[in-house]
Amino acid sequence: MIHSLFLINHSGDIFLEKHWKSVISRSVCDYFLEAKEKAVEPENVPPVLQTPHHYLISIYRGKLFFLSVIQTEVPPLFVIEFLHRVADTLQDYFGECSEVVIKDNLVTMYELLEEMLDNGFPLATESNVLKEMIRPPTILRSVVNTLTGGSNVGDTLPTGQLSNVPWRRVGVKYTNNEAYFDVIEEIDAILDKSGVTVFAEIQGVIEACVRLTGMPDLTLSFMNPRLLDDVSFHPCVRFKRWEAEHVLSFIPPDGNFTLMTYHVNSQNLVAIPVYVKQNISFFETGSCGRLDITVGPKQTMGKTVEGLMVTIHMPKSVLSANLTATQGNYTYDLATKVLVWDIGKLNPQKLPNLRGSLSMQSGTPRPEENPSLNIGLKIQQLAISGLKVSRLDMYGEKYKPFKGVKYVTKAGKFQVRT
Repeated sequence: MIHSLFLINHSGDIFLEKHWKSVISRSVCDYFLEAKEKAVEPENVPPVLQTPHHYLISIYRGKLFFLSVIQTEVPPLFVIEFLHRVADTLQDYFGECSEVVIKDNLVTMYELLEEMLDNGFPLATESNVLKEMIRPPTILRSVVNTLTGGSNVGDTLPTGQLSNVPWRRVGVKYTNNEAYFDVIEEIDAILDKSGVTVFAEIQGVIEACVRLTGMPDLTLSFMNPRLLDDVSFHPCVRFKRWEAEHVLSFIPPDGNFTLMTYHVNSQNLVAIPVYVKQNISFFETGSCGRLDITVGPKQTMGKTVEGLMVTIHMPKSVLSANLTATQGNYTYDLATKVLVWDIGKLNPQKLPNLRGSLSMQSGTPRPEENPSLNIGLKIQQLAISGLKVSRLDMYGEKYKPFKGVKYVTKAGKFQVRT
């Protein structure tokens, strides 16, 4: 199945490679690097590429590309899910998934890859199982291993590996028992020039942090579960109970994990939190153009819009921007031709505005089309779909845990056409 894995940084340098069968030359990555050069954004690189002798399947996480090399046909989503598991495991082990951290922990990195994939097929991908086999690195453990010549690999087989609940280890004990859930929703939307919604959907995920003693059995209920489409669950969730009652019933893994992901595809259910009034024009005569953008709140359910940012990929003929922002600040990168307006918190009483002139390269024709605006935002304590957790019950243990639910709405691929 998976023959090789290459880790490639943002600038296109291969800094780690792992082969499970025969060694495949690094030159196979040239096809991927060509596609990367053509893509405007790293996220736009095609996840599946076909070469004369291989398939290249990749993901982009933490400014890194995880590139797998396949020699036979396999379901691409299966490989993509495994690559995300690798990235999640690195995040869990090292606190972040970055080139510097991976280079500092190369031995642990290779030990993890050896256990996660056996002869090219996924083996142990659960964080609890891996942590019993390969202990997470600490400063003290690194010093001891250096002096004694030891390693982080455990001597015994993980207890959860042979049980029917492989995602949870046996004998978990905590002084403070707590279960917290984050409902995170991302809005993917395209708005036309007049502000009418062309396309809109919500990608949602429920992240859990569960630290409970023993073997608890949890039940999570929603007030309006039927608005969810295309749900995907962690293996711990009992699917038949969800089909019958639309209730999540599960024995949770210990620590952090993704409980479920979902979509809300019905366009009439997707509330657009902000509106954008914009006017970008390039003149036929003279090497200049005008820009005028105003952003305001629309459907925020009384919550404050934070982290508001507008990004515009300008035409190559735009040399500079002479603009005035009533709120926040803007930057224009001459090399990449990207204008970024960092607004911050949106004040409904005084709407932020960015206006001014654009200097164009003389002698070049007027751009054929106006650039689109990419919006970034965050709204705390709001799930824009209206999803709400009604209750969380625990069975099988007698103590009372601390429980909490947090809601966050973000902009995913939120685009306004001009």
